Amino acid sequence: MPRYAYDRLSGQDNDFLLWETPGLPMHVGGTMIFDAGPLQNDHGGIDFETVERLTASLLHRLPRYRQKLEWVPGESHAVWVDDEHFNIHYHFRHTSLPRPGSEEQLKRLTARLMESLLDRSRPLWETWVIEGLEGNRFAVINKIHHCILDGAGGVDLSQILLSTLPKREIEDSPPFLPRPVPGARELRINEWRERASAPLRAAGGILKFVRESPDILSEIGRHARMVGGIAKWKLMPASDTPINGDIGPHRVVDWIQMPLAELKAVKNMLDCSINDIVLAVVTGAIRQLMQRRQIRPEELDFRVSSPVNVRNDANRDDRGNHVSSWIIRLPIGLANPVDQLMDIRSQTRELKESDLASTLEIINSALDWLSVDLQTAAKGTINMVVSNVPGPPFPLNLLGAELERIIPFPPLLKNVGLMAGVLSYNGGVSWGLIADYDRMPDMIDFAASIRDSFERLAKESGVDLSKVPRAGDAGATPRPDSSELESWQHPASEISI
Repeated sequence: MPRYAYDRLSGQDNDFLLWETPGLPMHVGGTMIFDAGPLQNDHGGIDFETVERLTASLLHRLPRYRQKLEWVPGESHAVWVDDEHFNIHYHFRHTSLPRPGSEEQLKRLTARLMESLLDRSRPLWETWVIEGLEGNRFAVINKIHHCILDGAGGVDLSQILLSTLPKREIEDSPPFLPRPVPGARELRINEWRERASAPLRAAGGILKFVRESPDILSEIGRHARMVGGIAKWKLMPASDTPINGDIGPHRVVDWIQMPLAELKAVKNMLDCSINDIVLAVVTGAIRQLMQRRQIRPEELDFRVSSPVNVRNDANRDDRGNHVSSWIIRLPIGLANPVDQLMDIRSQTRELKESDLASTLEIINSALDWLSVDLQTAAKGTINMVVSNVPGPPFPLNLLGAELERIIPFPPLLKNVGLMAGVLSYNGGVSWGLIADYDRMPDMIDFAASIRDSFERLAKESGVDLSKVPRAGDAGATPRPDSSELESWQHPASEISI
C-alpha cells in the first residue's frame, strides 16, 4: 500500500485559517468581466459546460484545488491532504442576473458571494459563472481561501486558466489518484518532529545569515531597529475611525476603472512609483470620507498596510503566501494632493532603503515554531489595507471570450472594515473596494472620491488627462513576446507597477 502523503501549512498560511470566524471569511476574491464572444450559445446564454471542462482539464496543475484541510489532533495547525471525494461540480457553479443585468446588480451579487464562508470540509475554492450581464457580457467570480495564495499568487494563477491565444484545445488531464490520508497518530508524531526540528532549522538560517552578511553586527542592528519600529506602531495605536471596530457578516463592494497610461503620466511627472500614486489617491479619498463624516482629518493618525510580495527565485513557482507589508501613515491632514504624494514618496523610499520587508519576512518565518497571534498583536496598528498588484499587460481570453477587466477583493480583517485591491491589466487599472456593510453605507460616494482624488492629483501635478494617449490608440495590442510572458509569470519581488 502506498505511503500516506500530505503538505503542512506554513505558519503564515495557517494564521489565515485561525483568523477566520463565521462573520469574517478569509478568502480572496476576484470578479472578471468577459465579452461573451464564441462562448455565447444559441439561446443567449453561456456555454458553462465547456468552461467547466476546461477547468477540470487543468486541475492537475493546481494541486491545492483538489486538496482539503486535515487538522493535527490536539493542535491548532492544519495540513493539506488529497480529497478522495473531490467533485468539480460542487466548486464550479452557474447562475444568472435578471436580463439585462447591470453592473450594479453584479456588484450586489459579488458582495453576497464574498460574505459566505468556504466549506472547510472540501477544497477551499469556488468559481461562479454569471451570465445575463448587459452588453453581451458575462462574469466569473472566484473565491479562493487566503491560506492557499496571496495577491501575486492569484495573478499567477490566472495565467493557467486564461490564454493569450484566441483558440485553445481542451486536453485530457491525467487521472486523479488521491494519495492516502495519514492517520491521527502519524499526524501527531510528525508534528512533534516538526516542532522539535524547527529550532535547528532556525539555527541553520541564522548561520546562513551570518555567512552571507558582510557586516554581521551592522545587519543585526538594522533588523533590531526595524523590529523596534514595528513595536512602536503597537505602542502608539492608530486613530479610531468610523471604518474601524467590530466587523459584521455582510459586505458591500464597488469598483472603478482607470487607464494605466494616466497613472503613469502622473508618476513620470512627480518622479514616484505607481504604488505611491495609489496611496496618494487613497489619501485624498479618505480625507473626503472623514470630512463627510464630520471628522477633522488633520487630527487623525491614519495608517494603511501596503502588502509587499517577497517572492524570489527559490519560491517563485509557489502559489502560497510570500507576502510581507509596509505600514504607511497617510497624510490625510494635508489638503494639497501633491503635498500628500510627496509625503508618501518620502515614506516609501525610506522603507525601501531600510528593507523592512526582509525583517518582516524573518518574523513570518519564525511563525512556524513560535505560537504568536499576529492579528491580535497587530490590532489597532492600522486602519485599512491597500493592496496593489501588477497584472498581465496584454489581453487574455477564456476560450475566445476576451477578458475586459479583473477586479480584486481582499478579505477584511478584525477591526478593519474597508479594503482596497488594485490590479492592472491590459492598459487599465481596476480598483476593487470591499467593506463592512454597516460601516460603509456611503461606499458609492467613496468610490467617486477615489476618481475625484486622482483627477485632483493629476491637475495639481500639471498633467492634462485629456491629452494622455490611451492604450490601443495606435492600433490593436500586439501579442506579448516571450520576455513579457516571463515577467508576468514571475512578477517582481516588490508589489508595484
